[in-house]
Amino acid sequence: MKSYEMDMCTGSLWKKIMVFSVPLMFSNILQVVFNISDVAVVGKFAGPIALGAVGSTSILVTLSTGLLLGLASGVSALTALYIGAKDDVSVKSTVHTAAILMAVSGVVIMVLGIGFASGILTVMHTKDELIRDAVLYLRIYLLGTPALAMFNLGNAILSAAGDTRRPLYYLTFAGVVNVILNLFFVIACHMGVAGVAVASIISQYISAFLVIRLLVRSGEAFALRPGCLKTDRDKLKRILQIGIPSAIQYALFAVANLFVQASVNSFDHVMVEGNSAAANSDPLVYDMMAAFYTACTSFIAQNLGAKRRDRILKSFYICTLYSFMLGLFLGVGLYVLRYPFLSLFTNESAVVSAGIKRISVMALSYCVSAFMDCTIAASRGLGKTIVPMLIVTAGSTVFRLLWIWIVFAHFRTIESLYLLYVCSWTITAAAEIVYFAKIFRSRDLSRQLA
Repeated sequence: MKSYEMDMCTGSLWKKIMVFSVPLMFSNILQVVFNISDVAVVGKFAGPIALGAVGSTSILVTLSTGLLLGLASGVSALTALYIGAKDDVSVKSTVHTAAILMAVSGVVIMVLGIGFASGILTVMHTKDELIRDAVLYLRIYLLGTPALAMFNLGNAILSAAGDTRRPLYYLTFAGVVNVILNLFFVIACHMGVAGVAVASIISQYISAFLVIRLLVRSGEAFALRPGCLKTDRDKLKRILQIGIPSAIQYALFAVANLFVQASVNSFDHVMVEGNSAAANSDPLVYDMMAAFYTACTSFIAQNLGAKRRDRILKSFYICTLYSFMLGLFLGVGLYVLRYPFLSLFTNESAVVSAGIKRISVMALSYCVSAFMDCTIAASRGLGKTIVPMLIVTAGSTVFRLLWIWIVFAHFRTIESLYLLYVCSWTITAAAEIVYFAKIFRSRDLSRQLA
C-alpha cells in the first residue's frame, strides 16, 4: 500500500474518513476558486455589468461540470469496488474504459454548450445589457471542458484508491496560476469577461495535464497506459449504470435552477447582480460538504467489495454527521461575515444589500442538504442510482417548479423564492433515507455480502 493510498476496509472510520476528506475538501474549494476569482475580478475591475454577465452563466457552468462529475462518480464507485475486492484486472479495464468515456463526453459537452449558449441564455431571460458578455464568457469557458473531464477522471480514480492529496497539490498550483492570469488579463490587458474565461481554461488544462501524467507514470493497477486504451463493454455498462443517473441528477438540479435563475431575472438588475454575488457562497459550501459525499461513496464501495457490512452503515452515519456539522458551521460563518464576503465581488452598496437577502435565507439551509446528498452518495456506493435519481426528480425538480409556479407566484418576493431550496432538500432527504434503509436490508445486498 503506497503512502498516498488508503485501505478503507480496516482501521478507524472516524479518522480515515476525515483524513480522506480534508484534502478533497480543499481540492473542491480550489475548483470553486477558479469561478469565484473570475467573478471577484470582473466585479471589482470590470464593473457590475460584467459581474452580472458572468453570474448569469453560473447555472450553465454548473450543468456542464455536473454532467462530468456524475459520470466520474460512476468511475470512482466501480474502481473502488474492484480495489476493495483486490481485482486488479477489473481495475485496469475500468480505468481505460473510463478514460475513453470521459474524453468523448468532454468534447461532446463542449461542442453542444458552445453551439447552444446564446439560445439557452436567451430562454433564461438574461438581461439585454448582460447577454453579450455572458455568451462570450460561456463560449470561451466551455473550451476547457475536455480538460475538466480528464481531471475529473484522474481525481475519481485516485479518490477510489484513497489518494486525495496529490490532486490537491495540482489544483493548488493551477489555482494560483488562475488568479494571477485573471488579474493580468483583466487589469493589464483590459480583456474583461474574456480575460477571466481564458484564465480559467488555462488553469483547467494545467491541472488535467498534471493528474493524467501521474496516472501514466504510476506503477499501480489503476495506472493509465495509452497502449491499453480500449472499451470493455461490461465495464462501460456498469460505469454508465451508475454514472448516467448521477449525471442526470446533477442536470436536474441545474435545470430546476434555470427556472430559479429565470425567476431572479424577473427582478431588476441590482437584484440579479446581488444574487450573482451571494450565489458564490453556494459552491463554496456545497463543494466542501461534497468531500464527505465522495468519501461516503468510496468507503461504502470499497467495503462492499471487501464484504464488510458493518463498515458500510457506519461509513454512512459518520459521513452524514460530518457533512451536516460542516454545513452548519460554514452557513453560520457566512452569515457573520456576509458584508466582507459580498464586498469581494462588488463595490455597490445596493448590490450588497440585495446579496444579503439571499445569504440570510441560505445560511441555515445548507446543512439540511447533507441528509439528502449523503444518502444519495451511500446508495451510489452500493451501485444504486436509478431510484435516487427518480426521487431527486420529484423532490428537487418537480417540487421546485411547483413552488415557483404557486408559492413564488403568490408572494413575488425574493425571500419566498430562496426558501424553495431548504423545503425541497427536506422532502427529498426523507424519501432518499427510506430508500437507502430498504436496499441496505434487502436480500440482494445480503447475498452480495455473503
